[in-house]
Amino acid sequence: MADNTQKPEAQPAKKTNRGFLIVLILLVIGGGWFGISKYTYGQHHEDTDDAQVEANSSPVIPRISGYVTEVRVKDNDRVKKGDTLLVLDNRDLKLKLDQANAALATAESNVGVAEASTNAAQANVSTYQANVATIDAQIETAKINVTRTTQDYNRYANLIKDHSITQQQFEQADAAKQTAERQLQVLQEQRKQAATQTTAVASQSQATGKQISVANATIKQRQVDVADAQLNLSYTVVTAPQDGLISRVNVQPGQYLTAGQSYFSVIASDEVWVVANFKETQLAKMKVGQKVDISLDAFGGKDIEGVVASFAPTTGAKMALLPPDNASGNFVKVVQRVPVKIEFKNASDSTVKQLRAGMNVVVDVHLD
Repeated sequence: MADNTQKPEAQPAKKTNRGFLIVLILLVIGGGWFGISKYTYGQHHEDTDDAQVEANSSPVIPRISGYVTEVRVKDNDRVKKGDTLLVLDNRDLKLKLDQANAALATAESNVGVAEASTNAAQANVSTYQANVATIDAQIETAKINVTRTTQDYNRYANLIKDHSITQQQFEQADAAKQTAERQLQVLQEQRKQAATQTTAVASQSQATGKQISVANATIKQRQVDVADAQLNLSYTVVTAPQDGLISRVNVQPGQYLTAGQSYFSVIASDEVWVVANFKETQLAKMKVGQKVDISLDAFGGKDIEGVVASFAPTTGAKMALLPPDNASGNFVKVVQRVPVKIEFKNASDSTVKQLRAGMNVVVDVHLD
């Protein structure tokens, strides 16, 4: 009876060992299949969840300082390029434009005055030149008179020796000769003075002509001043630099804005892309043009097809505000990440239109 009770107890132990072996074999087969599939997948794919949606952001920066009189947009408004966003107080700049226009009018009138003075000076030059020509003609006549009176004097000098003429006649010939010579000297002196005056008037005319050039240059300067004043006046109306959505508007009427400072932005929501930060060890087989599956967290993991567009020229850490300096301190090797730009294949997709910069996505690059 004792032997009959021991034999049935050995059978359950064998069944237990057999079941454990089957489970173990199934686990090994399943683990092997999972490992092989993951290895095969890893040979043809590279993925990362370190990826976000990006979009162009244009800061709204006033070109001039001034007080805000109008704010024509609100948070999240959609605007078109050229739409008015802000209006600054323009009264001071209008006065400057009026001053510039007045200075331009003065400069233009100065040109008229300089031209009139030049014309008068040129007329005076012509008058003095005519006087010189007249004196030259008188000198030629005086020379002829001197020649004639000299010849008469010489004849009378010979005749007086023979007592063919009276002493009075000789003296009259001598007086005529001296008068002609003195008259010639006077005319020659007058010609010198007239020539000097002509040179002086001509120099004055040249100086006046240069005043026209100076006045014209002044006009150009005043025209530049007017254009500058008009340009600054136009800057009192701040417009949208591109189509997009307005970010949070941190501007109120009456607020003083400083030129060159950004106060809010216009986000170009119609043009978005993905920047995925892949480890440097993942880039060996990646190249531009490869297919990408983009899983959108905001839409329950919905997949959208994309394509690798470009690779950043540096790692993300190198472009940081304070890049690490591995030459100082103890060095610890850290795997770096390189930003990769991924564009949506169908940018007009309604889902893509709903994406906003900063949203998280998961990307899977097909290496084949």
